[in-house]
Amino acid sequence: METISNNKGTTTMQEPEKADLCFGIMALSDCAVMAVAREKGFFEQQGLNVRLSKEASWASIRDKVVVGELDGAQMLAAMPIAASLGIEPFHVPMITAFSLGLNGNAITVSDSLLQQMYAMDSDAMVSPITAARALKKVITSFDRKLVFAHVYPYSSHNYELRYWLASAGIDPDEDVQLIVIPPAQMVSHLGEGDIDGYCVGEPWNGQAVQSGIGHTLVTSYDLWNNKPEKVFAVQQDWLDRYPATHQAVLVAMLQAARWADHPDNREELAAILCNRGYIDAPLEVVSTSLHGNLEVLCRHPAQSLSDFNVFFRYAASFPWVSHAQWFISQMYRWGQIGEVLNIRQVAKYIYRPDLYRQAAQLVGIPCPLEDEKVEGCHAEKWSLNDIEMGRDLFFDGSVFNPDNVVDYIDHFDVNSLNVDIDALKTVANRPGAQ
Repeated sequence: METISNNKGTTTMQEPEKADLCFGIMALSDCAVMAVAREKGFFEQQGLNVRLSKEASWASIRDKVVVGELDGAQMLAAMPIAASLGIEPFHVPMITAFSLGLNGNAITVSDSLLQQMYAMDSDAMVSPITAARALKKVITSFDRKLVFAHVYPYSSHNYELRYWLASAGIDPDEDVQLIVIPPAQMVSHLGEGDIDGYCVGEPWNGQAVQSGIGHTLVTSYDLWNNKPEKVFAVQQDWLDRYPATHQAVLVAMLQAARWADHPDNREELAAILCNRGYIDAPLEVVSTSLHGNLEVLCRHPAQSLSDFNVFFRYAASFPWVSHAQWFISQMYRWGQIGEVLNIRQVAKYIYRPDLYRQAAQLVGIPCPLEDEKVEGCHAEKWSLNDIEMGRDLFFDGSVFNPDNVVDYIDHFDVNSLNVDIDALKTVANRPGAQ
């Protein structure tokens, strides 16, 4: 474990109850907001002396937040949900009031697997659907199960990988083997032939491409335009003890997100992440992806995707309750939840836009008035409360309506449901539940 520290700075309008803090992060490009808040003095301006502890795995972050060794952490968006529901090893209520960004993941496969996909279908790289169909042809011709890695059971990476596989009729629990590997170890495992592919955040897709051992098939943006990714989360008990401190953290990170999202700051952001110990990857790799220039195929021109990493635009830092509902829908779809729950009520306990709005008001940053929004309806940028929002299409044409979560769960042909869907509909449609 590595630690990175700074000095105590000025005070906020309301003095933090706790000034010395330690937050956990992972070696990923989307730790950017927290790194910027520390390195550019935004934490310091709020009277916070923050250490950022770079952890080896998501399980380490989970455990250290639970036991109080970390005050809070960068987390996968579904982690506080899983902890609060008790489907993790620990049953500990957690909350998030801040999204650390949109997009940023991709599915990468080995060079040998891509060649086999091309042999099965020359259109393998045309779209996410054609890629999944080509992969299915390879799977049916193999005498062993292909092995794909993701970073954590309760992660968007797991759900993205499963969603993509299932779109071609591939059962992720039967037709392939899924395993968990920490993000920074993905490239080495692919190079050693331990796995055939993986879903991970940057810079670990670009690193495989530049190393000549892998090729990126699909980005998370391709699967769902401007999807939620990581969050900043704390224990509910910690929030109850230190509400002013938590608000100061949110204020600092709001300012950091705005700074990190500006195109003119991306080169400096890449230097911060690489030169100050946050990511052990070449500066060129990190800079390329942060600028939205993705090297998908080795020795081929980079593809431009300006929205690959979004930290502030499109209300990117807002903790949508409907995003929590979508993650819960995936937990149901893949059999991680077997209990009948009031989905919206659970989501509101864990995702806290009310706390976000309080912090945003202090720094004059506009934010949505709604807690939920429909996903999958906008092929172009659109406006919400005079805030420019981004595209939100799913690759398969699905629409996610938070008023009809159970119908959304039920419409997929491939799933691992282990709950009575009619009982779930009854609870979901009970007055006051939706």
